[in-house]
Parts: sequence; C-alpha cells; structure tokens
Amino acid sequence: MNLRKYIAEAIGTMVLVVLGCGTAMLVGCNAANGGGYILTALAFGLSIVAMAYSIGNISGCHINPAVSLGVMLSGGLDSRDFLGYVVAQCIGALVGAGLLSLIFNLGGVTDMTGGLGTNGLAGVNGSAFAGLLVEIILTFIFITCILGVTSRGANHGSFAGLVIGLTLTGVHILGIGLTGTSVNPARSIGPAIVLAINGSSAALASLWVFIVGPLIGAVLAAFVYNFLESNIN
Repeated sequence: MNLRKYIAEAIGTMVLVVLGCGTAMLVGCNAANGGGYILTALAFGLSIVAMAYSIGNISGCHINPAVSLGVMLSGGLDSRDFLGYVVAQCIGALVGAGLLSLIFNLGGVTDMTGGLGTNGLAGVNGSAFAGLLVEIILTFIFITCILGVTSRGANHGSFAGLVIGLTLTGVHILGIGLTGTSVNPARSIGPAIVLAINGSSAALASLWVFIVGPLIGAVLAAFVYNFLESNIN
C-alpha cells in the first residue's frame, strides 16, 4: 500500500481546491468581471505548478481522477493505485472545500460566486450536453499535454510542471465562462458536497456532468496519445 503517495495526492488536491476555488470565491467569475477569469485561471494553474514541484517526486502529482485515469490507461499506474489515488483526491477536495467554508463563514468574507467555487451550467444556458462537450474537450487537451510532457520520449525535464500548469490556466480561461471549468471530478465533488452539507444542494443536480465529462476526455486523450506515440519511428 502506497500510503505516502495517497497522502501526497490528498494534500495536493486540497491545495488546488483551496487556492483555485478560494480565488474564484473572492474575485467572482462572471462576464462583467473578466479580470476574475484571469485570476482564477492563474490560481488553478499556479497551484498545479507549486504541487508538481512539491509532491511530483512522491506521487506524480495527479491530484485529479481524470489524470490518474489517463495515466493508468497509458500504463503508468495500476488499477489498485488508481482507486487509492481517486479516493485520496476526493478526500483532499472535501477537506479543501471544508476549510474554505470554515474560513469564509468565520471571517464573514463574501463569496462572490455564491457557491464555494462550484461548477455549473449557467454559461451554457443550462444545457447538460453543451457542458459535457466543453468538459470533454478541455480535459482532452489537458490530459494530452500531461501524457506528452511526462512520456519517456519527452525532453522537457524540469519544465514539465510549468507546462502542465500553464495548460491548465489556458483551459480555465476558456472554460470558466462556460462551466466554471472542472476537468477534474474531485475538484467538483468536494465543493458540491460541502455546499450541500451547508444547506444548498443546487450544484449536485449537474455534478454528474463534471464527473462524466472529464473521465470521457481522459479516456479519449489516452487512446489518441497512445495511438500517436505507438506510431513514432
């Protein structure tokens, strides 16, 4: 049992939720406040950069069930560790969302998003299909980048964490106005459940979109990248 790896994944996911969702809560994410998009996107991206250089050598810094799925399908993770990683990531997200709820409630801080940085379908007029498509596409881009920069044939060395973080920033810049950008089931599950515990279950209705979409995107990314890499001379 790789307990240290699981603990590292839980801590990394907690940090991602605290910094990413916490920033979204403070600055708000709406079309009239474009600066909030950039700040939130950077918060998520820089969280990945920070954790990649902190726990990357311990667990690989997946901190995302979709990433773990893509890595497993590419042969970089066995099924037992995949399950352990996913459980740890979800626990970390719940802890992170719980900490945000505690801080904002005790400190009387205004939550500009009105919902712990949860994902939603308001930007696509409530269309679950459109939201699902957005999440599949953005996750496909993100996971393809990860598989590329971490493959045996890659020559990115110590820059891999930076490249991955910048890619996450990029997909957030587009996705925030549409779905709030998940590309990470754990990141969506944690805030939605904690918000429901606090008395608002609205985010639970569309939560499946932010679980299914990223997982489909991860499967497609792994399939396509494995095909492309296997045909390199």
